[in-house]
Amino acid sequence: MSFRKYLFPHDHPRLAEVRGLDPYAYREFARKPGTFTGGLVEGWTPLYLNEFRGVTESGVLRQGLYPLVPAARGAEAPVAAMVEAAGALLAALAPEDRERVSFPVDAVEWQTWANPEFLQFDTGLRLEFQPVEVREKALDLMRASLSPEGFELAHTMMLINGFLGEVVDLETILNEFSYNLALYGEPDPHKPWGWQLYGHHCAVNCLVVEGRMVVSPIFLGAEPNEIDAGEHAGRGSFADHIALGRAVMAALTPPQRAAATVYAQMVDPAMPEGRVHPGDERHLAGAFQDNRVIPFEGVRVAELPASAQDLVLALVERFVSVLPAGPRAARLRELREHWDETWFSWIGGHEPGDVFYYRVQSPVVIAELDHHCGVFLDYDTPQPFHIHTVLRTPHGNDYGRAYVRQWQEKQ
Repeated sequence: MSFRKYLFPHDHPRLAEVRGLDPYAYREFARKPGTFTGGLVEGWTPLYLNEFRGVTESGVLRQGLYPLVPAARGAEAPVAAMVEAAGALLAALAPEDRERVSFPVDAVEWQTWANPEFLQFDTGLRLEFQPVEVREKALDLMRASLSPEGFELAHTMMLINGFLGEVVDLETILNEFSYNLALYGEPDPHKPWGWQLYGHHCAVNCLVVEGRMVVSPIFLGAEPNEIDAGEHAGRGSFADHIALGRAVMAALTPPQRAAATVYAQMVDPAMPEGRVHPGDERHLAGAFQDNRVIPFEGVRVAELPASAQDLVLALVERFVSVLPAGPRAARLRELREHWDETWFSWIGGHEPGDVFYYRVQSPVVIAELDHHCGVFLDYDTPQPFHIHTVLRTPHGNDYGRAYVRQWQEKQ
């Protein structure tokens, strides 16, 4: 694992200045004006207050993409198991914590999630300060809601976060439970409700209503992307996301590959100002970007060779594999219905060892992967062991908002 070549010295100011701080003291440290993190906080803080509309490709919100009809047989979300798990979690909480964790189903607090390690918004309960029983029941809720591989991937991000904390001796800031958990609405077999977990490199927003399920926005990332020592050695992530992305590029003809490549370099002189964000780097649909206009770029997938189209579909399947089987199949049907409007774009190299960014985008899905620079490791160009991924449901159904709005209108 080459990431160990990039460890800061133990007494380096990047680490020493914050070592031993708890999340709340670190939050104040991170807010300092003129600092990198302070600039991020200043830029992101007002965005969550914007009225939610949804990510679009043109600024025009399409209607009718997500009709709220009962889930088809076999496509239902595992609502009964989710309700049971949420009830067990709530029963384990003190009354004041039950109040703190609970929000209305359409609350603006959905939009406070973030993926950095600093605690910009303290929404819900901070799991690291909860008893072991509560932490385990929070994991049980995730397990009941997601597919087995989805839970494994999200939990691996949390474990890698703890591993990173051990490696750099910042365990009060980076640990397995450095995450906030919130519930939205009351757990119910039919009414809309959901949950949110977010923190460093792991943010999952999940809503169910009438058997339908939306799991987005999702942010999953890792630095490093594999645990190389200790109890969880060998656990890693994103190998399929990386391999499938490369395979798509390999399946294209040279002219198609050139058309898909929006920028040849990860930081390219041809990029407009702001295309590489100090926190998101090349990502466009990250935290607080709920209303962003993201134009289609690259190549239209339906015009690619059949082998490349199959690989793009397999790539999106990896992103939506967090969903249980039924909702996943429904999600893929949505994607196929808009296949003629699905685009694939790329930034960076595509040879073995190259780092890159890619995006699959249609009216109903945005899936992004990006290689990033160092944050807790010492390198200032993107490396293959620091990876961020984002999944969104454009045109207003992140957080299941389109479903919730329709359900409320029927009451």
